Amino acid sequence: MTIKVRIVFMVMLLIGAFYFTFFYTEEKQAADGGELNETPAEVASAHTITVILERVYLDGEVSEEIVQETIWSMEDFWAAYEDWQLMDMTEEQVVFQKQMDDISPLLKTNGYFGISDNGVLSIFNGKPGQAEIIQSFFQIDVEKLESKRHDDLVKGIPIKSKQEYEEVLEQFKAYSVPK
Repeated sequence: MTIKVRIVFMVMLLIGAFYFTFFYTEEKQAADGGELNETPAEVASAHTITVILERVYLDGEVSEEIVQETIWSMEDFWAAYEDWQLMDMTEEQVVFQKQMDDISPLLKTNGYFGISDNGVLSIFNGKPGQAEIIQSFFQIDVEKLESKRHDDLVKGIPIKSKQEYEEVLEQFKAYSVPK
């Protein structure tokens, strides 16, 4: 190699060393590596809160989901929950509620229509007689009730869908005792 080529390489090395010493900081290295994606101003503006999502089902069951949210932008936060109704809000917590047009997962897996000891159409968490009552509807006139329908209620009628839920209520409404 000639002396001119060696001098050019030395100058380039010196410029590179100078650049890395004075201009290329650790933050830039971290950002290039994907470790640090936010600026310090963005980190300072982020706010973490607890979001409680309440789902109210047709059968009256309320389920609750608790989520930790980091809010970077209020517009994005409100847009994410635009289908929910705001119920309560503090600096640490936000409660949203949504009316579900379906029966609860509990009812779908273990819900049975039945008749209580005092003749009230009820939903049980399990088969009637062996389980607790989840919801009660109306008094049934047992005298008007056909024996097969009465036996079905004593054994328990499983609830697997919203349609079945509505059909059973509609069928037994005709046997309700007027108030």
